[in-house]
Amino acid sequence: MDISIVVPVYNEEDNVAAVYEAISSALIPMNCSHEIIMVDDGSSDDSYRTLTRLASTDTSLKVIRFRRNFGQTAAMSAGFDFAKGAIIIPMDGDLQNDPADIPRMVEKINEGYDVVSGWRRDRKDTFITRKIPSLLANAIISRLTGVHLHDYGCTLKAYRREVLDGINLYGEMHRFVPALASQFGAKVTELPVNHFPRLHGVSKYGISRTLRVILDLMTVKFLMAYSTKPIQLFGKWGVYTILAGVGSGTMTLYMKLFEHLSMNRNPLLILTAFLLFMGIQFIVLGLLGELNARTYFESQGKPIYAVKDRINID
Repeated sequence: MDISIVVPVYNEEDNVAAVYEAISSALIPMNCSHEIIMVDDGSSDDSYRTLTRLASTDTSLKVIRFRRNFGQTAAMSAGFDFAKGAIIIPMDGDLQNDPADIPRMVEKINEGYDVVSGWRRDRKDTFITRKIPSLLANAIISRLTGVHLHDYGCTLKAYRREVLDGINLYGEMHRFVPALASQFGAKVTELPVNHFPRLHGVSKYGISRTLRVILDLMTVKFLMAYSTKPIQLFGKWGVYTILAGVGSGTMTLYMKLFEHLSMNRNPLLILTAFLLFMGIQFIVLGLLGELNARTYFESQGKPIYAVKDRINID
């Protein structure tokens, strides 16, 4: 299988048929083997019935139905798990992404890139509730991850299959796949893509999702920088805190011996005890993190490296 298109669907009964037809129209001229995987994320409307009807006439359309709504990341993850294509391309099921961009993304992959991220340069969304939070989020994500993209939130992306094999998705982390992939040496690029206004149905995105994205960003930053060496994060702050506690304790003794200030009336004594206790906790937390990291990697036989090519090695 050359290409797998993964489309999460949630209450899109007015869009799924048009999305399927647009994707099919874009893929047929490409002359490649393909499949379209639509994941019904617990829709309460007639989305699944429409998908069933479409799948009965086209075996290249695969349908997965969840028992309840698990969210876009879970739907995308299921599509990735069942996809057989060498190139996997997720996209939204609301007709805002343009399937006509698929051939251009595949061309970029064939140029040698591992990840091609769509950039909705002329985005057709509301300015206050969608564009401004997105601009801020993209700037923060690019800064913290070191992978500079204009549009992390664009679902339309293209991945080599091997890039996704080592990545597990949770929370809202589907948008961070390019950053996670770059951790293993994936070559990432960005491609301007078309974006259309929503014509049918109701958007499932809102400004409340921004908080969840920020929390997941903390996880991604930790995974990228310290997943194999948590002691270097927590131990460092533990040492700094203990040194601050020692400094505070030294000042307390100085004030007692030379300024004759009673220690039990000096707030620095409480600060000293607090800093020393907190510093020890940081170090213990780092050691526990080291144990968890070893359990995570060793129990799964998961390497802490990624091999791109092998020569004369079975």
